[in-house]
Amino acid sequence: MHLKSFILSYFLLAFFQSLAQFAPAAGQIGSTAIHKDSSAIVAWATGISVEKGYINITDPSQSHEGSNFASFGQAENALGPASGTSEDVVSLGDGGNAILTFFRPITNGTGPDFCIFENAFTDTFLELAFVEVSSDGIHFVRFPAISLTQTETQIGPFGSVDPTKIHNLAGKYRQGFGTPFDLQDLIDSSGIDLNSITHVKIIDAVGSIDSQYGTVDSQGNLVNDLFPTPFYSGGFDLDAVGVIHEGTLGFEENTELEFSIFPNPSKGVFNINSHGESVISYQLFDAIGKTCQLNKIGDTFYLGKDLFSGIYTLVFYTYKGVFREKIMVQKD
Repeated sequence: MHLKSFILSYFLLAFFQSLAQFAPAAGQIGSTAIHKDSSAIVAWATGISVEKGYINITDPSQSHEGSNFASFGQAENALGPASGTSEDVVSLGDGGNAILTFFRPITNGTGPDFCIFENAFTDTFLELAFVEVSSDGIHFVRFPAISLTQTETQIGPFGSVDPTKIHNLAGKYRQGFGTPFDLQDLIDSSGIDLNSITHVKIIDAVGSIDSQYGTVDSQGNLVNDLFPTPFYSGGFDLDAVGVIHEGTLGFEENTELEFSIFPNPSKGVFNINSHGESVISYQLFDAIGKTCQLNKIGDTFYLGKDLFSGIYTLVFYTYKGVFREKIMVQKD
């Protein structure tokens, strides 16, 4: 290609990219935002693990109350239905991530298959995140994210992002509205079963235009969003993950599974040793079969504060089948 032709092609590409538009903000014509109370959502995440990122990745010494990592919110805040508020979230920090699991696998249906909620309080005060999925909890495939936001000037911590320049990045919409993801976008991916997605991974996009710290989209563009956010609530603030298309469990009870649960009885906190078994999801049922709140941090499970003393059934769903165990709660 001649130099003049190359220069012309470069500027034409830049021009058309500047005109490119994706779906607009929630409430506008053409928006793909999904409200937290939408009947399209049939289930919510039931399990989570979180790896927090720095408060400020450009200055790892920066801390809040003795911690260099984001510390706002608890992991379990992202389980169950979206709250649509600024408080009931877990902050991931710069480059932090969360992996969520579900009672039933997510499947590739018509249109979006799941949606992710953040706590942005305006249509442009957006903190973004990459999204990956897995059907085994080991091999993850990333959605082809696109950020066409300019990269000449850094968007500051209280700046704004135009949602029409953003595609396949979580956090595109304000609180109460989920960003949808369609598994069909990954149809050519290998090593994944799009009709049995068991894990969704959300990774904070470090929005710096300094290539030493910033992250890039699927086209090699630096993702320019609010940065730095040197607060203990910095980074992507995860509210919830809603499921739109889900499959069936098809699990059978496996009496050969060996889980250790202790202490039992307990005042409401139980330690679980799965002896190496990979847990897809878990549930707690009371004596009449009603689902109860069960929170998890690492290998420690604890009951919702409003649950009473009594006998409950703890159920774990694994790739080898279902494990059930009676647990006794004695709060007094």
